[in-house]
Order: sequence, then C-alpha cells, then structure tokens
Amino acid sequence: MNDPSILKNQSTSSNLPQDESPQSDPDSALLMVSQNKIRHDADTWELPAEEITLRIRWFGLCVGYVLVNFVGNDSAIQITQLNWILTLGAVYALADTYFSFRGRVFLGQWPMFISMMEALFIGLLCHYDTGLNSPFRFYYLLSLIVCSIRHSPSIAYMTLGLYFLSFTALLFTSPSVPEDWLTQLLLMIVWMGWVAWASIAFSRLVKRTSMELSIANAQLKQNQEFLEERIAQRTSDLQESQALLIQQEKHAAFGLLAAGIAHEVGNPLAGISSLVQLLNRHNNDEYTCKQLVEVDGQLRRIQRILRELIDFSRPATSERNRCNINDLITESLNISKYYKRKKGKKIITHFADKLPVVNVVRDQLVQIFLNLILNAMDATEEGESIEITTEARSGKILISVQDSGHGIRLEDQKKLFQPYFTTKAQGTGLGLFVCKNILEDSSSGTIEIDETVKDGAKFIVSLNCEELNGLADIPPGQANELKFVTT
Repeated sequence: MNDPSILKNQSTSSNLPQDESPQSDPDSALLMVSQNKIRHDADTWELPAEEITLRIRWFGLCVGYVLVNFVGNDSAIQITQLNWILTLGAVYALADTYFSFRGRVFLGQWPMFISMMEALFIGLLCHYDTGLNSPFRFYYLLSLIVCSIRHSPSIAYMTLGLYFLSFTALLFTSPSVPEDWLTQLLLMIVWMGWVAWASIAFSRLVKRTSMELSIANAQLKQNQEFLEERIAQRTSDLQESQALLIQQEKHAAFGLLAAGIAHEVGNPLAGISSLVQLLNRHNNDEYTCKQLVEVDGQLRRIQRILRELIDFSRPATSERNRCNINDLITESLNISKYYKRKKGKKIITHFADKLPVVNVVRDQLVQIFLNLILNAMDATEEGESIEITTEARSGKILISVQDSGHGIRLEDQKKLFQPYFTTKAQGTGLGLFVCKNILEDSSSGTIEIDETVKDGAKFIVSLNCEELNGLADIPPGQANELKFVTT
C-alpha cells in the first residue's frame, strides 16, 4: 500500500556517494535514520487505515439494515435477499475486525480481490433494491474513500474503473430502466471520479505530512542523543581536568612545604653536625665517643629523610631518562617506609634479573609505583604481605603490586580509574586516575586490575620497551623480603 510517489523524493536523497559513509558524516547518519523511520511509517500505515475502514464498514452495514427493514417501502425491494447480502457483509466485517485486533489486515495482500468483492457486494445490494436509484449506490463512494486511504493511487484508480463497470452493469440486470438512466449514470460516474481524486489527494497529503513529522521527530531525537553525549563527554573532560589540576596543586603545595621544612631544619642540622665533628676531635672517653657516633648517625638519618622528601616533591619534569625499573620501585619503597600504615606489614619483592633499562619519565613512574604501594598498605592489616613482581613478557615490562587485603568488589573494579571514585573512607579518588592518565598521555604503557584475583587485589603496570624486541621473556626473580635501613 506504500505510495511510491511520496517516497520518491526521499529515496533519491539517500543515494550518497560511496565515500560518504554514515560513520564519517553525522548528517548522513541522521538521513539514514530518517529513511528507516519513513519506511517504518509507510509499512505500518495500513493498520491505522484499517481502523478507519472498519468504522466505515460497520457504519454502512448498520445504515443498510435500517434502510432495508425500517425505511424502505418500495414494493420492488426484496428484503430477504438484501438482509442475506448484508449478513454476508457483516461476516466479512467480523473477520476483518478479528484480524485487526490481532494487529493484522484481513486479505491485505490482495487489495484488488477486496475491491472485486465490494463491487459485487454493492452491485447486488443495488440490484435487489431499486437498481440505479438505490441509495446503496452511495456505498461506491464510501468504498472509494476507504480504498484511497489504504492503498496506492494506482489501486484506487483500478478500483474506480471496476466500480464503473459494476454500476454500469445495473443497466442490463435491472427489470426496469428509468427514463433518465443516462443522466444518473453520468452523474454517478462524475461523483465517483471526483471522490476518488479528492480522496487520493487527501490521503497523499496526510501520508506526506506524517512522514515529514517522522523525519522531524527522528532529527529531534538524534539531536537530543547527540547533545546528551556531548554533555556527558564535556562533563567527563571537566572532571578529569579538575582532578588533574587538584593533584598538581597538591603536589606543588607539598613541594613548597617540603622545601620550607628542609631549609628550616637543614640549617640547625648543619650547626649540630659541625659541633659533633668538633667534639670528635677532642680526646674523649669511650662512652662519649660512642654517644657522639650515635648522634652523628641519627643526624645522617634526618638528612637522608629530608633529601628523599625533597627529591620526591621537586617540580615534575617531562624529560625522559634511561632508568632501571627495579631501582625506581626500590626508590618508591624507600619513600613509603615513612608511611604510618607500613608498620607490621611484609614487603616481598620478585625482581627479574637483567631487565633492560627503559626510556621513561622518572618522576612519573615513581609517583605511579608509590601510589600503588600506599594503596596496598591501606588495604592490608598487620601481619599481611604485599608482593611486588617485575618480569618481561611479549616485548613489555610487567610490574605487579598485589596485596592480601579485603579485595575490591567486581562492580567497583569497573569504576576504579574514574576520577573521584574511591573505596577508602578518607580517599580522594584521584590516585589511580592520575596513574592511568600519566601512562596514557605519555604513551608509556597501561595500568589495569587483574580481575582473576579473588583474595586481595592485584594491579599490573605494563610498560612499552623497544629493547625487548626479539628477546626472550624474563621471568620474575626469587622472593626477597625487603628490610629497610632505619639508622
């Protein structure tokens, strides 16, 4: 029942060049959505039209029963035959109604067969009524309206010709022909032609308007989805930028604080160290010498702590240097030993031997390793262990940090690298996000959580290493429990 003339303009606009794919042109994608919507509306037009058809048919049947049984008084009317014909029409209408309730159209694939049945039905009503003067002749007009709404113009015009023949056949089957038969015939033909033309024009207008509304609705929906995606993307970008800015400000503030502490504490320490060296030059007894050595050792420890603090908090640089991964992890562990939650926890390393040096930004990797180590310390209790492993596999250096803590729920693992998401009571939710951002922005590698680990959590940092190309894999080294030097 689709009207090809209506779809013609729309279908020609969809013939895009082959190089203009919907993926590369948002307007083309929107056009394809609109075309699909149009075809969908055209295919589903018949069901709403069927509802109009059923109302008109039942109206015609009810009026027919009234005309035959309560209004007609002409002796030429054959009431019994007319009632039987109307009953057959009611049976057909009942079948049509049943199919309509089930979302289908009765005999929808054979529109001309329906037109032939209706032409025969109306012709028989007029024949058993009063012939050319029968009021049932106006059923031809109702049927033409229905056909024009449901089907294409070609079907409607063929139905019009069929009805011309049906009405003309009454001249040869009626027992008496009125004197003005030619006038009635011509007048009825004009009426049927005008009703068919007007109904087709109205139907095309309604279909075109419906399709244009469908296009507008599809465009509106597409624009709404596009706008929602842009808002979500902008919000995500803003959150990431804000998170990085907060992290940088915290790092800068920490650096200023560390520099101030080092300056204020460094001067008194230099003075005390000088006094200790002067006292060592005198002839002191054994006890005094031993105490001075102890004081000097503690002073060196304080100086070492300040040096590590300053090294970690100095302004970040993007300069790449050739570094040994095991040394960077050891440096991160040396900084983490001052963390208050380190007490009572075992640090076990499995460092691979003869790992090639990599060209990386040293400060960034130290920050990543330190963050993972501190997170592992937060997740473990006293007596539990943290294992750090390095190895080379498939042209990459793999560093894993695994704790034996309470673990991370599966639904939370998918959110770990989002800004401001944290599973800790006092966490900021920026550590893992910053780690992931550093690796991705510098194209140094990736970071992920091992979802196969059930007890505790295991994070794996994969670093690109061109020096490993063509070389065999390097397995993890032997277990070694790390002992920190505290004096």
